[in-house]
Order: sequence, then C-alpha cells, then structure tokens
Amino acid sequence: MAPCLARMTLVVLAMAVLSMTAEGKKDKMLYCSACRALADELNYSISRVDPKKTIHVGSFRLNPDGSLDDKKVPLARSETHLTELLEEVCNSMSDYGLHVDPDTKEKSYKRFAPRDSGGGDFPDLKHFQFDGPHGSESLKFACESIVEDYEDEIISLFTQGEDHVVDTLCSKLSGHCRSASSSRAEL
Repeated sequence: MAPCLARMTLVVLAMAVLSMTAEGKKDKMLYCSACRALADELNYSISRVDPKKTIHVGSFRLNPDGSLDDKKVPLARSETHLTELLEEVCNSMSDYGLHVDPDTKEKSYKRFAPRDSGGGDFPDLKHFQFDGPHGSESLKFACESIVEDYEDEIISLFTQGEDHVVDTLCSKLSGHCRSASSSRAEL
C-alpha cells in the first residue's frame, strides 16, 4: 500500500510542476504583436465611421422638471461602439502573419492582407512566414487575452482619443512591448 501511495504522490507532484511550467511566461513577441495589431485594428475601425454619426448617451429618466439628461456624442469613440468593436476585433488576427525583418531578423506579427477590396497595399510577402492556422490562432488568443485583461483601459484610451494609444496600451499599461526595439516597430 505504501509504494502505491508514494507513486501517486510522485505523479501528483510531477503534474503540479508541469502545470506550473506550462503556465510559465507569455511569448513577448506574440503578445506585443497582438497588442499592436489590436490597437491598429481599432484605430482603423474608428476611422471608418462617419464623423457626423452620433449616439445618445446619458439617462433616459425624466428629471423632476420633465427634462431628460440626454446628450449626443460621436459614435466612433462612444463606449457603446468601442465595446462592439472589441467583441470582433480579434477575428481580424487571421489577416496577420509572422514577419521577419530582412535586416535585423527580428520577428513580429504584421498585417499582410489589404484592408480595402480595391487591391493594392500588398506588403512584400517574401518576408512573411505562414505557419498555417496555428500562428493566427495564437495571435487571436493573445488578442483575446489582452481584451479580457484590459477592456476598461482600452475603452478609456479610445474614448479619450489618446494620441499614443499603442505606446500607452502596449508599453505602459500591459507591459507587453517594453523593449526599445518593439516600441519602434510598425505594423
């Protein structure tokens, strides 16, 4: 009975060690790329909204004097619109691929698919490595993790129209892009 208990203890201990190792460190390049892609996709989506469109915000309750506390804000940077964008933004990670800089050999995920159906704007694909759905699924998972962890902060940054959203979100808030070289990288 004692040898069986000892084996079970060893198995449980080994599983605990392996699970701690599996949780381990996040891939910095992957999470930095996902954060930058997330910010870039949100900026693009916001830029596509007609600036004349507005949305009513505030309370729809009547005040004692019969008036409403209702105001209009631009739709593009409204909390409602940004929440909707955050629900879908990570689906666009399939438009990104692993890019290897030809000079520095530095790797990062960058957009390879053009945004408009009019063609053009194709990057030089010879510097991309396409590792099948695994790469874009990893990037999508990293994006979803960032959205889950920083949803309120992302909405706050974009509603305020922060100038340096990518640096603020990816370097200062999340810490995914701390190195000097990744803060200079373009999408």
